[in-house]
Amino acid sequence: MTTLDKIDIRILDSLTEQGRISISELSAAIGLSQTPTVNRIRKLEETGVIKGYQAHLSEALLGGAISVFIWVSLVDQKSKTLFAFEKIMEQSPEVMDCYLMTGDADYLLRVAVNGLEEFERFLTERLAGLSEVTRIRSSVALRPVVQKRRPPELSRQVQADPLKQRNR
Repeated sequence: MTTLDKIDIRILDSLTEQGRISISELSAAIGLSQTPTVNRIRKLEETGVIKGYQAHLSEALLGGAISVFIWVSLVDQKSKTLFAFEKIMEQSPEVMDCYLMTGDADYLLRVAVNGLEEFERFLTERLAGLSEVTRIRSSVALRPVVQKRRPPELSRQVQADPLKQRNR
């Protein structure tokens, strides 16, 4: 785990909450001038703590109104089988998240579809027909309850920062 000081934590917290914050606003929020703020951001990017910047899009407004979680078991766990399955999932526009798992299933997928008909098409035309797949279980999400973007350790450090608590 990377060692961060309180200023790094404030920078990350601010960028997590508002990725488009200007350098002048960010500098004022953390109590540094602009040049050291930019230098710290650059260092966080270079070390890989900041992996990139992106917009959070509305799946519901862009054709993914329903999230379905799918547990997939494969015929075996050989590298060739895993690689083939993962390649197909990468190329499937409905697949928003795909995790290699331990336990009862080999993979956990989250797919975003516009309705149950679209999910049925994905299930029958893409997933169930794969020779690598032996078992499929799925559950439709009713609504998100918690969706965090801040890693747990950063959350703990932000909560422990008394200055951050006063500014909220």
